[in-house]
Amino acid sequence: MPTGKNPFDLSGKNIWVFGGAGYLGRAVVRLLAEMKARVLCVDMEQRAQQFVTEENLSSVVLTASLDVGDVTATLKFVAEHVATYGVPDGLAVLTYASTAKRMEDLGIEDFDRVNHGNLTATFALCRAVGEHMVNHAGGSMVLFSSMYGSVSTDPRIYETPMNPNPIEYGVGKAGIQQMARYLAVHWGRQAVRCNSISPGPFPNPLIQQGQPEFVERLAAKVPLGRVGQADEIAGSVAFLLSDASSYITGQNLAVDGGWTSW
Repeated sequence: MPTGKNPFDLSGKNIWVFGGAGYLGRAVVRLLAEMKARVLCVDMEQRAQQFVTEENLSSVVLTASLDVGDVTATLKFVAEHVATYGVPDGLAVLTYASTAKRMEDLGIEDFDRVNHGNLTATFALCRAVGEHMVNHAGGSMVLFSSMYGSVSTDPRIYETPMNPNPIEYGVGKAGIQQMARYLAVHWGRQAVRCNSISPGPFPNPLIQQGQPEFVERLAAKVPLGRVGQADEIAGSVAFLLSDASSYITGQNLAVDGGWTSW
């Protein structure tokens, strides 16, 4: 029976966005704020505060600084912010790590460090938040993977002197998809949903302006014939955080213009 409630409504929802001051994170934070969610934007150093100030969002978006790679600091952060702001209804994790090195130049310590940032840090954050959600009223998590968590890099796109998208990044992003599936099953009966999103080519403005030929090569690989713009991914995050996706969990949503379709 229809309830009359808008399933996409996020007004008043407590949502934490980690990596919220990055290129894609900014679009997510903007949309969630427009939808009247109570947003906590978290990023390294003072990036979140700088972004929110520049966008005149200070009245509707809270900010915090955290390096999620510091697991001890992350656990303390979650405990303190739950005590102050309550258990989040939604969690979006857009953080990542990478070396930008060729595989031949990648040290074992580099590989370990990056996967600590991409996997261990994400796991620690999600487990800490999820345990609070389980004891609250459930919630929804959205973890950011990548097209390179599903398919390999096409080295023809990355012409010399560019390095192909690095192996440790793709390995970590593939792990994010599996982490989302595992958490979805583990917490499903406690009403905690977890999904991942795999963005396709979303080069930031600096790359779009400074490397137009590279952007053209990316676009040529996309069935839609163009690269993505940041605003085009924000709606997917809002959907997965909302009740409109209440029967969706453990899935990976490719927002890639069809990149992984061939």
